[in-house]
Amino acid sequence: MTYRSILALLLLGLFSSALFADDFDYYTNKVIREAPSSENVKEISKLTPTLITDNERVIKGTTSAMIIVKTNDDRFAKVLVESARRKVDDKRTIRMILIDRFVTFREGFEKTLHVSGKNIHLYPGFRFSLDLGQVVPEDLPADLRFVADGDEVYLEPVKDAKLYLVQKPLPGAESPKGSGKIEIGETFLPKYFNGTYKLYDDGRRSGQLTLKVNEDGEISGTYTSDKDGQNYEVKGKVGTPAHNIQFTIVFPRTEQTFQGWMFTGDGKAITGSTRLLEREAGFYAVRADD
Repeated sequence: MTYRSILALLLLGLFSSALFADDFDYYTNKVIREAPSSENVKEISKLTPTLITDNERVIKGTTSAMIIVKTNDDRFAKVLVESARRKVDDKRTIRMILIDRFVTFREGFEKTLHVSGKNIHLYPGFRFSLDLGQVVPEDLPADLRFVADGDEVYLEPVKDAKLYLVQKPLPGAESPKGSGKIEIGETFLPKYFNGTYKLYDDGRRSGQLTLKVNEDGEISGTYTSDKDGQNYEVKGKVGTPAHNIQFTIVFPRTEQTFQGWMFTGDGKAITGSTRLLEREAGFYAVRADD
């Protein structure tokens, strides 16, 4: 990799770690399926801009309000929403709802995703299916509809869908507790790799990486994909020098290898190269358990 490529990768890592440093990922299928019975959520028939504003930042690290939707296909979805306006011309603006991020879970699995997406704009009259992950016309089933008629502005559930507003953080969705802040000594030790990371792979894939290092420097762990929520085995070894690491994610039909280096100043990130099906690319992993 060239110097410019490495520099761009590191800058992208710093930006992305700030962007994704929130608790949204910890709201698993199990947590949101139990949410309707929690005192921390309220079932509502209309989500107004006022309700959105009053409940922004409930989820740590976000500036959006969070809703939970039970879809018409009996799935559960978590959705980050914002109320906004779009300029039409010099004299007019139009109301809209921004779906910052959403995840619809597959039935019966804690983390397996049915569909997910981000940056969805809903304008007046738009209908959205969380089962399909798309804006849909009138002749297709939908779960949400955005209405803006004069002073009446709200997002509402459609047909048998149910809408819940998260007013306080939910039990079971707390950030994982690590072993505390890593203190890097004068001599770099393999144990500094122990922990949980947010892994970003070539701007195409991401997930949660957990590494465990034994006394011989052998790596074991798991990788949980953001795309499908599945867990995959991780194996590898700390290299030479001691801040070098090689590990492999074992997928059902192939393996992906990684070679990286940990930041020796604070131990907060790993960056390097990866190979999947003879294709080489860059990756970085940001520590998530400090």
